[in-house]
Amino acid sequence: MAVTPECRPDPDMLLARIQGEERRKHRGRLKIFLGYIAGVGKTYEMLMAAHLRRFEGIDVRAGYIETHGRPETEALLEGLAMIPRKQMEYRGVLLPEFDLDATLLCRPSLVLVDELAHTNVFGSRHAKRYQDVEELLAAGIDVYTTLNVQHIESLNDVVAQITKVLVRETIPDRVIDEADEIEVVDLAPPELLQRLRDGKVYVPDMAARAIEQFFNEGNLYALRELTLRRAAERVDEQMLAYMQTRAIPGPWAAGEHILVSVGPGPLSERLVRTARRQADRMGARWTAIYVETPAHHRLSKEGKEQLARTLQLAGRLGATTVTLFGLNIALTVIDYARRHNITRIIIGKTLRPRWQEYVFGSIVDQLIHYSGTIDVYVISSSDHVQQNLVDLDLLLPVVPPKDYLASMVLVAAVTIIGWLVKEIISPTNLAMLFLLAVVVIAFRRGLRPAIFTAVIGVLAFDFFFIPPYLTFRVTDTEYLITFAGMIIVGALISVLVTRAREHAFAAQERENETGTLYALSQDLVRAVDADSIIEAVTRHIREIFQWDSVVLLPDEEHLLIPRSGTGLVLNADDIAVATWAFQHRSIAGYDTDTLHGSPLRYIPLQSSAGVLGILGVKPTEPDGVITHEQERILTAFANQIALALERVNLVRTSRQQEKTGDM
Repeated sequence: MAVTPECRPDPDMLLARIQGEERRKHRGRLKIFLGYIAGVGKTYEMLMAAHLRRFEGIDVRAGYIETHGRPETEALLEGLAMIPRKQMEYRGVLLPEFDLDATLLCRPSLVLVDELAHTNVFGSRHAKRYQDVEELLAAGIDVYTTLNVQHIESLNDVVAQITKVLVRETIPDRVIDEADEIEVVDLAPPELLQRLRDGKVYVPDMAARAIEQFFNEGNLYALRELTLRRAAERVDEQMLAYMQTRAIPGPWAAGEHILVSVGPGPLSERLVRTARRQADRMGARWTAIYVETPAHHRLSKEGKEQLARTLQLAGRLGATTVTLFGLNIALTVIDYARRHNITRIIIGKTLRPRWQEYVFGSIVDQLIHYSGTIDVYVISSSDHVQQNLVDLDLLLPVVPPKDYLASMVLVAAVTIIGWLVKEIISPTNLAMLFLLAVVVIAFRRGLRPAIFTAVIGVLAFDFFFIPPYLTFRVTDTEYLITFAGMIIVGALISVLVTRAREHAFAAQERENETGTLYALSQDLVRAVDADSIIEAVTRHIREIFQWDSVVLLPDEEHLLIPRSGTGLVLNADDIAVATWAFQHRSIAGYDTDTLHGSPLRYIPLQSSAGVLGILGVKPTEPDGVITHEQERILTAFANQIALALERVNLVRTSRQQEKTGDM
């Protein structure tokens, strides 16, 4: 019987599944015991399952178990080999933590690690425990762990709405998606509340307050439903993958693609989580886009940090992140959506006064107007915080008093000149001098001083050049129209000149960034060996960021050794962090979640041949952050370095083969 095209498996999906199974051969298996709140018995069930595996002859070790003093849970620890906890000092206090290195050294078949969403003590290799678990899995060790639904990143804002409590410790959804098995540990809310009253969840003096604030029956039912729904989504994903790879007919999705527009405000994090949840329900791809306007450079440090956190959150939740430059946010988003077959756009809208929308426009309204067949979903916020919109603070940035003083001086100069020539020039032509002053101030000082210049220019024009002179009284009412026209025209000129100035500045920034990458590429093209590549890179980074940098390359023993003469000295701890980044092909160090106590950030130099080395940079601000723009340039630098090193290695290999052939 012939196989029709409709019954054939999708070759791309089949290949992806085969590649995934190939990778999993050398990776440990992860089982998550998922509950909806503390006290449902996750740790108890995990220990019971561990004893069953031990009876099968599996080497099971308890890496970190939190019993909370419950006798029935502590009893299950008997018979299990324990990995001693590591004592970490934090602010003069010793705190017990999971010992990752000891676990990797003894390499059990299965290790138990409680509380997956736990935040490690500062100074640990990873900021989060789930990252410890990922390293264990990469080493081929199976892991049993526990998790509550409120710690899943994409559900963070939903849980906050239900319980009025914002959970700070979260894990990326990909950890759930990549788990080999999820076991839901369920307990009816009335039974859980009784356990709480009996003191089996928290100590008795905390029970009443916990019931009143968090453990109320309505919260428990809602969290329970979230847990069951999330587990059902995971089962649906597995069933869908099975049907697709075996060409089982079914109602397949037509291929949705979600685009979420983010900005520098806190609402953007909520938008990202909403997009993730919609993408999960629809089985869709999703992208987070930020449109960088000419006003971007005037964002506050807090705004830039918030933007970086939002884009990092989107990346952790599985989105493709895109940053585009555009003069109009709505048109740029729509253009990207049409070019990339986007079917749904998610954008935020704050509840601003209506007059601000009339004056400054609404990006949401523009987006809906130009969207055509693309669906637009608007997420509102009650916070009066601007999201993806031009607000008064950006349009009218605060300027120093000297700018206003300059305006007054220029208006005084124009007034003196006008007073000297008033007998030969009509008042209408004198008004043009004051408008010229507005243009000069707008170009040199910005929008606020320009509007200030327009106002005081009208007052000076009225006081000195309109009869009766040296008074603000106006006998001819036609001059009132002149005054209003001068202020309106002055304000419009100020806005236009300021926007042109912003566009010119943004273009210059883009040109500088492009010129920087071009100059580096030219130096790398001329580089004939690794040393000249490293010298060019460290020089360019010093010129752009005023940061010290170092490039580390592997030797024959695969140990990373510094090859730069920048004067940046690396100690044993620095080499260890760089080695970890090289072995795990992951960014580590400064302003990351891995070994974040390091003063340097280590970026793998990845090419088609693998990781060829590590780029280490040392920012000048010890407690600052690497902004999105800086990270974008560093990533481009790392890619160019990797290509140059790969070219040098290929040339060297080719010459060695030629010499071998001649012999």
